[in-house]
Parts: sequence; C-alpha cells; structure tokens
Amino acid sequence: MRVVSLVPSLTEAIAATHAHVLVGATDWCTHPAGLDVTRVRGTKNPDVDAIIALRPDVVVANAEENRAPDLDALRAGGLAVWVTAPTTVPTALDSLARMLTAVTGVVPEWLERARAVWAEPYDGPRRAALVPIWRRPWMALGRDTFAGDVLSRIGVDNVLAADDERYPRIQLDAVPSYDVVVLPDEPYAFAPDDGPEAFPPA
Repeated sequence: MRVVSLVPSLTEAIAATHAHVLVGATDWCTHPAGLDVTRVRGTKNPDVDAIIALRPDVVVANAEENRAPDLDALRAGGLAVWVTAPTTVPTALDSLARMLTAVTGVVPEWLERARAVWAEPYDGPRRAALVPIWRRPWMALGRDTFAGDVLSRIGVDNVLAADDERYPRIQLDAVPSYDVVVLPDEPYAFAPDDGPEAFPPA
C-alpha cells in the first residue's frame, strides 16, 4: 500500500503504527518528527502533479482541511481519494478505524485505548469559551464542529455552539459572555503577540 496524506492528523495516525505505507505528506505534517516522505506542499495548495507522480494507492484527505477542486483533480488523475468528515469524537474514532483498516488492514491497539479514554464522561467544573479561528474578519467556532465537541468533552462549552453557522463571522463586542478565549494556531496562526490583545482581561 502506498499512501499520500493531505492532513497532518491523518498522517500522524497512520505513522503511529504503519509509517512505511506513507510516500507523501504535506509540508505541515510535522509529526512524527523525522518522517521521511515526499512533501507535496500544503493542505490548501497540494501539488497535484507531484501526488499523481507518486502513484499512491490512495490519498487520504478531509472535507474541511482540503479543497474539493484539488480532490477532484486527483480523482481525475486516476487516484482513489479517501475523505474524512467527522464532527464529534466518536465519529472521528469510527472514521479512523475505517480508514486505518482500509489502509493498513488492522485497527491499531492505540485506537481502542483512545475509545476507552474518551468514553469516560467529564464531571469536573465547566467554563464558557469563545473560540476564534480567524481575524480580519473575525470568525469563530459555531455549531457542529469537531473542535467544539472535543472542548465540550473536557469541560469547555462553546458560547456559539447554537449559532446557525458552523464558522460564523462575529463582532467582538456582540458575542455572548465567556470565561475564557481559546486561540488555536490554525487555520489562523494566533500567537502571543497576535490575538490576545483583542481580549483584555475583565
């Protein structure tokens, strides 16, 4: 089996037990360190010709991380493309099990351990959070997102979880009250000097 991964998390999941099947990955696939495969640019601008030239048996991708036109171009080039689209932790674990079975022939033991860990309900204190994902314009996590589900399972409730949109544009002075702001490093690369200044302490 020859696999090209266009998603860092899927690269890491495959490499955890079967790194030898990976022949290509994005420049953003930094885990595991030292992964020696052909780099095919980014999740949003993959080098389609280079991927086709690698002759993979399958390209693994994600509906949110990768653009449909790029995936269509890979299919037009004769490649099989496996697309994941989980919105919750349980569906992500199920999706991983299907993908890893198809790619490697087995469900790794670590995935079953992960199921056991996430099956334990959180019963500690809860906090309300605003989770920006972009600025200029400001956008945040809304309804039915994988990140929102992960946060809810560790006691962090997204204040925009009931929004009509999955990634709504927001006005910072009009969002519901929150206890904490979660600033991720992708898709927008929030940093200590780029983001926190917009949310001064109360």
